[in-house]
Amino acid sequence: QVQLVESGGGLVQAGGSLRLSCAASGDTFSNYVGGWFRQAPGNEREFVAAVSWSGEITSVAGSVKGRFIASRDNAKNTFTLQMNSLKPEDTANYYCAAGRKYVTNGHYSSRDFNSWGQGTQVTVSS
Repeated sequence: QVQLVESGGGLVQAGGSLRLSCAASGDTFSNYVGGWFRQAPGNEREFVAAVSWSGEITSVAGSVKGRFIASRDNAKNTFTLQMNSLKPEDTANYYCAAGRKYVTNGHYSSRDFNSWGQGTQVTVSS
């Protein structure tokens, strides 16, 4: 397994941008799909984005499509989530995750990932 440490959360006004990063250590990072999830108080953890082993294929949830971009740098053992045009409803605790399973239709669930970061809070004010 890999160990994951996130950074980059914070408070931003609506329409602004934030960039989350996830640094991996332990196992060979390029063997893992990288994922992002978020959870708001009282809500289930929901899928946000995922990036394939090579970084060539990304998947994003419909609610963030066109605004969020997932990417990775295997040489630096990191993957990132660029969040643009943020909305108050994007406010949540964001988690990075890593797993071995590649889902061809891009519809990932938390069960597809077995390593998780500690979470970082993103708050978008209106």
